[in-house]
Amino acid sequence: MQELGVVHTNITRAGEDAVKALAVFGVSTVHEAMGRLGLMRPYIRPVYPGATLCGTAVTVLLQPGDNWMLHVAAEQLRPGDVVVAGCTTECEDGFFGELLATSLRAQGAAGLVIDGGCRDVAALQAMDFPVFSRAINSKGTVKATLGSVNVPVVCANALVTPGDVVIADVDGVVVVPAARAAEVAAAARKREENEEAKRGRFAAGELGLDIYNMRGPLEAAGLRYVD
Repeated sequence: MQELGVVHTNITRAGEDAVKALAVFGVSTVHEAMGRLGLMRPYIRPVYPGATLCGTAVTVLLQPGDNWMLHVAAEQLRPGDVVVAGCTTECEDGFFGELLATSLRAQGAAGLVIDGGCRDVAALQAMDFPVFSRAINSKGTVKATLGSVNVPVVCANALVTPGDVVIADVDGVVVVPAARAAEVAAAARKREENEEAKRGRFAAGELGLDIYNMRGPLEAAGLRYVD
């Protein structure tokens, strides 16, 4: 059962060094480095080309058609935080737009991920305020029903705990638990170095069949070449 009507004002954020270390990697690399975990559903998309973000989560539980708690969350932000908003039930209304983006930016927010709708996209792009959302929808919302701030939320099927690291780019959104941030950053660095070596071999014309030693297993599985 989700907590409603509560704001947790003291959360444990992932360490700043670990967040900076993760920020240099793409979502796909982080997801693989973490054991293919942490991805949000692929319907969460950047609302304008080139949007990226990385920061610690301040979470919001919204009620359908109601953005009251996004205003409440603004007070809890520290520079570099990412607002991550889930909803008690599916809703694609336009919870977020230019005015809220202006407010969140003034508090130091690095962006927003929302399992709901967003509007004022041209203005958000002009501001370069990164938003990743379920939909783009002009339909407005009200301010009438309590949700919560800084409670664990499920956003696009991913569990997000306040203080987790959220990374988003054109490939999607991935959530790294705060306690694993440094470990995952190190694994991502190792994976990237390994891929750089393979990139050179591919560019030189070597086949994945040989780089990954696939020929024997393919033969054992029954693959036949017919002339």
